[in-house]
Amino acid sequence: MVRFVERKWWYFGLSGLLIIPGLIFLLLGGLKPGIEFKGGTLLDLRFDSPPAISDVQSLMSDLKHAEAQVTAAEGGRIEVRTFEMKPDELVATETALRAKFGTNVKDVNPQVVSPSFSGELIDNAVRSIALASVMIVLLIAFAFRNFGWAAFRYGIAAIISLLHDAAVVLGLFAILGYFFNIEIDSLFVTAVLTIIGFSVHDTIVVFDRIRENLRLNPGEALNPVINFSIMQTLARSVITSLTVVLTLLALYLFGGFSMRNFALALLVGIVSGTYSSIFNASQIISLWQEVEDRVRHRATPATA
Repeated sequence: MVRFVERKWWYFGLSGLLIIPGLIFLLLGGLKPGIEFKGGTLLDLRFDSPPAISDVQSLMSDLKHAEAQVTAAEGGRIEVRTFEMKPDELVATETALRAKFGTNVKDVNPQVVSPSFSGELIDNAVRSIALASVMIVLLIAFAFRNFGWAAFRYGIAAIISLLHDAAVVLGLFAILGYFFNIEIDSLFVTAVLTIIGFSVHDTIVVFDRIRENLRLNPGEALNPVINFSIMQTLARSVITSLTVVLTLLALYLFGGFSMRNFALALLVGIVSGTYSSIFNASQIISLWQEVEDRVRHRATPATA
């Protein structure tokens, strides 16, 4: 039997190496909010033959929007992000584009998002995560109610595990934002919420095996039961996650440009969720029990 629990500090250390750099770049402002968060105007420009980015940037500067960020997009498109533009400014911009590039301009599609959408989106996301976390703790505690108050440790361990996965994804995009100006949008929030759900689902499967094995082996030390339970669910967790990962990898490689960040966030989150459910969540339960035993001056149960 693989001794997963006995190497818990190795797993915690690896998680720290994944999370800490991301947290540093989060504090440095690496997480770049997209137009949905900070408000403004996104111009989706379509051309028969895309002009040079510098030409479009120069045009926006002439229109007194030097802050505009001009980037190439898929399908010969160019995206221009700038502060919110009034209707007359949008008309003037389209006129200037057609005057400079002529019939090469196929379409100018403006999208205006008010800053108020940012606050509403963030508030709803925070409320959703907080409510989901409380419900998860209560649900798992109910499932483990035969363990008394110790049942709540399983719910709290699941929450720590899902926060681990969210931190990994946030940290990665903070690093990408700091070095490559990758922005996050509403799809990113959707991806994080999806990752949380997947992480909890995988963790509960492992916890359920622990509960069943403790019921079938009363008086057995906790650590051997955890090791055996992980071994029972390991193949199922890896195979399930692998099927999702392959699908997301195809979406990232062959999907549309606007879906790539969404697919990348899910891809990293699913891998992290599988890791945390196997190597972190159950180890938190073990560590909690060991600390409790020491506090109560009891000998830690011998491991097999």
